[in-house]
Amino acid sequence: MKTRIALIGFGTVGQGLCEILLSKKEYLKSKYNFEGEIVAISDVLKGAVYCKDGLDIQQCLSLVSSRKNLEEYKCEYSNYDCEKGWDSIRTIKETNADIICELAYTDVKTGEPAITHCKTAFANKKHIVTSNKGPAALQYSEMQKLAEINDVKFMIEGTVMSGTPVLNLANGPLAGCEITAIKGILNGTTNYMLSEMEKGMGYDAVLIKAQELGYAEADPTGDVEGFDAMAKVIILSNVVMSAEIGASDVQREGITKITPQMIEDAKEENSRWKLIGTIEKQENGVKASVKPEKLPLTHPLANIMGATNALTFTTDLLGDVTIIGAGAGKIETGYSILTDILAIHRQR
Repeated sequence: MKTRIALIGFGTVGQGLCEILLSKKEYLKSKYNFEGEIVAISDVLKGAVYCKDGLDIQQCLSLVSSRKNLEEYKCEYSNYDCEKGWDSIRTIKETNADIICELAYTDVKTGEPAITHCKTAFANKKHIVTSNKGPAALQYSEMQKLAEINDVKFMIEGTVMSGTPVLNLANGPLAGCEITAIKGILNGTTNYMLSEMEKGMGYDAVLIKAQELGYAEADPTGDVEGFDAMAKVIILSNVVMSAEIGASDVQREGITKITPQMIEDAKEENSRWKLIGTIEKQENGVKASVKPEKLPLTHPLANIMGATNALTFTTDLLGDVTIIGAGAGKIETGYSILTDILAIHRQR
């Protein structure tokens, strides 16, 4: 039985997923008996197309790579086989997709339009797989309840460390351990910037370089002021620690006050500045923060350089368990979507 998938948003993540589905098609079929079929794509800028019998993924990728609209898609038999121009809500409601991959650009402050997309999918008995932090950070408990009521899944592995499986690690291999603390580098942009500043670059120069490399947005506030890491701390708190916290419960400070002198002083002390997200279980709940910390070079997180992310779980049975991996990237985040799709496939 083929798994029918609709993509809401066709940016970097959606294209990464499609590239993986093409390159690993035979492997996924032989290893997992999985046949994924993209039946619909709806993107506010790139257009929309739906074919109930499946789209030609390569054609869709070629269209967007040549800056053409998806509505120029040519169906294999006749254009009567395709529907074009549907918005995201109609695509979620009316297509024959089993899984909605919610990958649209979302305002992390409001969680929209992703929250509405998720609720619409649940109401129509369709699974959600998303890398958008908004729904998980702002309404995780409600999303989970709606998914359970409608007997579908709300899958969010890609929201924290891209394809590096931190949520799956906590809920899978670490099952049976009590996780009492989580500490990590959750934003690749700031980690890259601090790494470059240690080599002698000033803050302003390294920010421009990070923007040129695509690590930082034109408006870098979400990264450098700690908002992105804060959203991930909220998700980890609520998913792994079963807390129910929001932005007002997290102490947040970015890296904008880190100076070259502070970097040099840390070097002399055999230490290194990192933007660290921390969650600690306490008797009355959890204490959560995002702030720069000066770590001794002997600390496992101190030597994580560049755009790499890392997370340490403190457990009662295994002590500290650290996972290191990519926190961003087309294929890496596309992979996070694939892992959640495969989890749904296995349960089906």
